Amino acid sequence: MKRKTVLVIGNFDILHPGHIRLLKFAKECGDYLIVAVNNDSNMLIKSRVSELHRLEMVQSLECVDEAFLTELCSNSLIANYQPYAVVKGKEFEEKENPEYKALKKYGGKLIFGSGEFESNSEQYITRTISHGHNFDYKKCQSYATRHQFDYQSINTVFSQFRENRVAVIGEIIVDEYIQGTAVGLSQEDPTIVMTPDRTDTFLGGAAITAGHIKGLGAKNVKLFSVLGKDDKADYVKNHINAYNIDTILFDDGSRPTPLKSRYRAGNKTLLRVNQVRQHKISKEIQTDLYMQLESSINNFDLLVFSDFNYGLLPQTLVDKVIALCKENDVHVVADSQTSSQVGDIARYKDMMLVTPTEKEVRVALNNIDDGLPVLAQKLCEKANPTYLVITLAGEGVFIHLPNQNGQWENDMLPAINSNAVDPAGAGDCFLAASSLALCSGATPWQAFYIASIAAACQVDTLGNQPLSFNTLQQRVLESFKL
Repeated sequence: MKRKTVLVIGNFDILHPGHIRLLKFAKECGDYLIVAVNNDSNMLIKSRVSELHRLEMVQSLECVDEAFLTELCSNSLIANYQPYAVVKGKEFEEKENPEYKALKKYGGKLIFGSGEFESNSEQYITRTISHGHNFDYKKCQSYATRHQFDYQSINTVFSQFRENRVAVIGEIIVDEYIQGTAVGLSQEDPTIVMTPDRTDTFLGGAAITAGHIKGLGAKNVKLFSVLGKDDKADYVKNHINAYNIDTILFDDGSRPTPLKSRYRAGNKTLLRVNQVRQHKISKEIQTDLYMQLESSINNFDLLVFSDFNYGLLPQTLVDKVIALCKENDVHVVADSQTSSQVGDIARYKDMMLVTPTEKEVRVALNNIDDGLPVLAQKLCEKANPTYLVITLAGEGVFIHLPNQNGQWENDMLPAINSNAVDPAGAGDCFLAASSLALCSGATPWQAFYIASIAAACQVDTLGNQPLSFNTLQQRVLESFKL
């Protein structure tokens, strides 16, 4: 099928919301939006804004596929590109439009539109990653001093990231962000009414955990998971290659591919809708999954349980995988989420690291009374991890190092990012970075320092996207330069 190219021509002297809404409307009229920006010589009234800056502003818009400076008239541009349609503002509808003649030669269309006034135009500007703008490293330095490490020692750990071979097992989740404008309250009932403007889709769950580990430099990463037989499974299979990881994916027609849809207005989430089922995968799939893992276990240094408690990791399978890893000297770490679902982090025995939230610890122990140090030690006595980190959302992380003599050591790192754009996925990123650091020779104190900065980077952008090693290294270096 031939691509429907849409052409818009203009000066874009000052990029205002009207321009952005018009360009969004133009993109919706076809498949590929081209914007021709008149250069300085082609403007009747000279602009105070340089032609290069005007072009740069247009190129910053997500809805624009291609933009360039031009000195050609509209008819010459139409003859060159032969677009499916040219879009102009509504104010031109009653005026003479020379484009009609050029478009008529091959059956092109002239469309007038102003865009929806309710749209929040800001959201259509490409978001450049702003890692570090809201970071507060003040308490990081005292933490590093307490535990006697510096940037050079951290860099030594970084140099070993690329030596690790990692397996990740858990549920893949498709995360949708439906961004819109809150119009007001319904007249029939006290319900917020919103107009959706755009949908962004990301791979989450175990997929983003694997993506972080690979993005941070691991030698190779293999993801083991189960998908439904639906369009979201197709989306996963079509996009997972972008993470540069290997996959072993099984189909299960009895469950949908987990989908979480977040409805947002501005920078606030109004509602989250989960489309999931939580029954256990069949014994046949459990057996096939285990056999695939068993056949390649010697290729891994680390295995990560990324458990969202949607039935992919029943206890019998977890126990078999842990035993397999022990037999083959593979390090094992785990995260078992309890939010809208019910999980139990304590069922993961003898892990090198577990990273539950405070709520997940209290649920696992049925304990609402004890303070964090006692709570942490009781979980360690029940599950026997080598290291435990309790994540506290905007308050940071509580670190607990148990030992066999009933003594333990605690410390805490506050949240480094003071203004999170999107807190979703911080725990996944923390688990990925800390486990990779531990397998690269880091002390636990170094590993959790690295992971805290990694989590701060993750929450600085909307949606789950793999963190790059270069970004993490740069932020860690900054933390030592204060």
